Amino acid sequence: MSLHADAVRVLEEWPAPDETQDALRQAYGDHLVAHPDGMWKSCADGHVTASALVVDPRRGRVLLTHHRKLRMWLQTGGHCEPGDTTLAGAALREATEESGITGLTLLPGGPVRLDRHLTPCAWHLDVQYAVLAPEGALEVVGEESLELGWFAYDEVASVADDSVVRLVDRTRALL
Repeated sequence: MSLHADAVRVLEEWPAPDETQDALRQAYGDHLVAHPDGMWKSCADGHVTASALVVDPRRGRVLLTHHRKLRMWLQTGGHCEPGDTTLAGAALREATEESGITGLTLLPGGPVRLDRHLTPCAWHLDVQYAVLAPEGALEVVGEESLELGWFAYDEVASVADDSVVRLVDRTRALL
C-alpha cells in the first residue's frame, strides 16, 4: 500500500471527535482524491503532513520544539518523505528525529486530531498523533529546533498557540 492510500484509509476510518474535525477529515480526503501528489511538499495546493505530540504522562508533561524557521513552540512533525509507508510511521519518524528520543511509541487509536494551517511553503493538512516517551527519556536538540522543552500540561498555553493547546487537551482526554 502506498503512503497516499494509507492516508486515505486512515482518514476514512478515523472517528472524528466532533463536527469541525469531521469536516476537516472530509476536506483532507477530498484533497487527496483531487491531488495524487497531495502527500508531498511539491504539491503547491497544500499537502498532508504528519506530526506527533511527545507526551510523558507519568510526569504530566509534553515535549515541544522551538521551531527554527517558524520561531514558535510546536509539537514535532513535518513533511512526509519518500521512505514513509504509513502516516503513523511518518509521525513517529518525525517525533524521533526532532526529539532525539529513542523508544517512542504511538498512542494507540490512530490520529488524535487534525489541524489545517498556512505555512511559508503551502497549506499543511496536518494529521496529528501522540507518542509516549519512555521512562527516563532524554531529548537531543536537532537541526530543525532552536531548543526543546518539557512543559507541564497547564504551562502549554503560556508558550504555544491554540492549535498546540487543542492537541494537548485532546491527547489528555485520550490518555
